[in-house]
Amino acid sequence: MEAQGPIDLIHLAGIEGNSVVVRVSGQEVRASQHDPDILVGEISVGTSFVKGSLKTWIFPQDLTDWEAALSTLAGGESASWRENKRATELHVALEEGLERATVSVADRSMSLATVQVTIELADGWLEDHRARLDRVRQAWPMRRN
Repeated sequence: MEAQGPIDLIHLAGIEGNSVVVRVSGQEVRASQHDPDILVGEISVGTSFVKGSLKTWIFPQDLTDWEAALSTLAGGESASWRENKRATELHVALEEGLERATVSVADRSMSLATVQVTIELADGWLEDHRARLDRVRQAWPMRRN
């Protein structure tokens, strides 16, 4: 399946306007068969106080790690994605069960900035994010190599 446009792998947004979005916009196919395919996208944060975005690259292992993070979150525990890697990190600290989260986006390699946003989570957000992950994988199959 070829993607028709960008797909939000992560779209955490509350009614108060706070949001953290990881939008996948395409795929870079590597020339060498020994290199994995890489997805290209953007991480954006929006609140009434701060707005910003940063280009990102997503490797096959990142998708596997996001799936594991979703399973951890489903168990009621906080989770991190891409922690201690050469990529922008995402930390989701659950509050009040699965109804609210404090999401931290840490760019330790380029801007050296961390933004923390509290988001009231919509009902069914975990199932929605599992479906988003499936859509990204279907739209852009990736070689692991």
